[in-house]
Amino acid sequence: MQPQADKTLLDEETRAIVRISAAIAGGGEASVRRELEVGARVAPARVIDEVVLQSYLFAGFPRALNAARAWRAVGPAAPARVTEPPAGDGVGSWRSRGEDTCRIVYGDSYDKLRDNVRALHPDLDEWMIVDGYGKVLGRPGLDLKRRELAVVAACAATGQQRQLHSHLHGALNAGATEPEISATLDAISDLVPPADVAGYRQLLEKVHAKRARATG
Repeated sequence: MQPQADKTLLDEETRAIVRISAAIAGGGEASVRRELEVGARVAPARVIDEVVLQSYLFAGFPRALNAARAWRAVGPAAPARVTEPPAGDGVGSWRSRGEDTCRIVYGDSYDKLRDNVRALHPDLDEWMIVDGYGKVLGRPGLDLKRRELAVVAACAATGQQRQLHSHLHGALNAGATEPEISATLDAISDLVPPADVAGYRQLLEKVHAKRARATG
């Protein structure tokens, strides 16, 4: 089994991001409020805004709304107007950006992913690209690498192992290192059952071994 990573591999801001993401996805209101208060001291408000906004993809609207309410009690007021649709045809722009972002996250598995999701339902495929990767994960305000680390934290906190497996690959494809991902698991180890964390470490080890074989 992998040794625990050095927590200093994550700077304070990134550590706060992944803990906020995990707390929103799997914690109670007190935990979310506590992590937001800590995050407000080390991360820009716009970065925390992005973590809260993207949480609806992985934690659902009820938790995202509760997190936004807690964040407004801790942080600055909400923007006065919608911060992004992109210029021109919003859906078309989101679709294009979503395809680009999803290709980065899934790499060589992108086409297989699209085929698999279309087989589940073509609307899910459209929503995944336009809403998930275009409208949300492709937004400016937070780099894709740290978005993916936050997604790893959210999936770990909710026990979504299949999605976690995909986003362990995704974080690596977006520029994270294996030690940084291991440090992310360390950072949320008090927010996730210990047995689950141990299992996620084994999964990360398998992902690393598979990628090493593919490149070797």
